[in-house]
Amino acid sequence: MYSSILFLHNAARWAVLLFAVYAITKSILGLLHKREFTKQANIAHAIFVGFCHLQLLLGVTLYIISPNVDAALANGFGAAMKDSYSRLIVLEHITINVVAIALIQVGRTLSKKATDAAQKYKKSLVFFSIGLVLILSRIPWQYSPLWR
Repeated sequence: MYSSILFLHNAARWAVLLFAVYAITKSILGLLHKREFTKQANIAHAIFVGFCHLQLLLGVTLYIISPNVDAALANGFGAAMKDSYSRLIVLEHITINVVAIALIQVGRTLSKKATDAAQKYKKSLVFFSIGLVLILSRIPWQYSPLWR
């Protein structure tokens, strides 16, 4: 079960990154060309947020059942914080990505509540971009089986 969920989590990463670029591009183009907020832009934003939530669900499930987290915490939390890999999987990866997804959700919510198209694009662009940078900063590229 663990390896299946890990595979899905790794595969979903690429969907999150792809739809992040798509949603951010839609926002940039909407702002630059002073476009109305279209149904297509709304769908792009919704898909991006949806994949972020799926990724969070898979990640939390992995965190709960992961033998890597158990092994990292075998000698206690203090020992895990002294090792960069253990610190990444026990604390940094999950914490930063939860914050990133929360910011992405805030951007989506503020964008939906805005009445002006420019404000919709601007709010989504700012929050989605910050979220994406945070996500990119904590993807464990060097340990990923799909990266090698």
